[in-house]
Amino acid sequence: MAGGWIKTAKGVTWVSLVVNMVLAGAKVLAGIVFRSQTILADGLHSASDLVTDLAVLAGVRASSKPADMDHHYGHRRISTLVGLFIGASLVAAAAWIVYDSVNAFHGYLHGRFSGMTRATVPFWLAIVSIPAKELMFRLTRSVGRKTSDVSVIANAWHHRTDAFTSVAAAVGLGGVLMGGHDWRFLDPLTATALATLLLLAAVRIVSSSASELIDRAPSRAELACIEQALAETRGVHSYHAFRARQIGGKVAMDVHVLVDPELTVREGHDIATAVEQKIQRASPHVIGVIVHVEPAGEG
Repeated sequence: MAGGWIKTAKGVTWVSLVVNMVLAGAKVLAGIVFRSQTILADGLHSASDLVTDLAVLAGVRASSKPADMDHHYGHRRISTLVGLFIGASLVAAAAWIVYDSVNAFHGYLHGRFSGMTRATVPFWLAIVSIPAKELMFRLTRSVGRKTSDVSVIANAWHHRTDAFTSVAAAVGLGGVLMGGHDWRFLDPLTATALATLLLLAAVRIVSSSASELIDRAPSRAELACIEQALAETRGVHSYHAFRARQIGGKVAMDVHVLVDPELTVREGHDIATAVEQKIQRASPHVIGVIVHVEPAGEG
């Protein structure tokens, strides 16, 4: 029962919230006690995950609401907006890491690089957080793909980026432990490289979420699957005006199908129902199909 709950969008996000609270608190405390700027920055990045976790929880709750008088098509776009917010926050986080790292490296070159005085505990804390955050990334991404929730998938990448920053912190702290002052430049250099990867992931998330807001069509593979289901439906001579759009990780579409003009209204309705059912069986992402029935051979 508990395992099934974790595999839901709400469940995996609550687990993420608890993990982030523990890691952020431990890292920030270690940064203060051991005077480690690196682990303190890593802890603040983990703390930023708490904000996105809360945003995802609010988004999951709101986007699952049914249609109402003011929102005839439901509330799935809310998850798209949350995904956009998370992507933007990742862009900001990447920019901050790069800025902070460049400043630190500049200080090192000019003899003003202030490093950690006691790096052992912060180093092992960074090491422990890497597999924890990578596990959360894989679990959250799996749930996001299963539920087709763009906000959950975006939050998964937030976990991966936190793991990246912990890798950078571990490399820098490890360099301090092994080489002392002469190796401290590894910290800002590694952080800059990993922040670049973070920025690329963030841009993909923002692009994906923004494309949904302008009604981008599904992938070519999914469109081909839908069109094959259309062509194979008994009674459909041909079709046109086929349109599909992404909405909250799902697909809504409409199509005009041409049928025998001698059919009764009931028979035409049965074909339209068959089209809808066949498409939804072929592509589980499709949540809404509007089928217009037209007589073939006319016009």
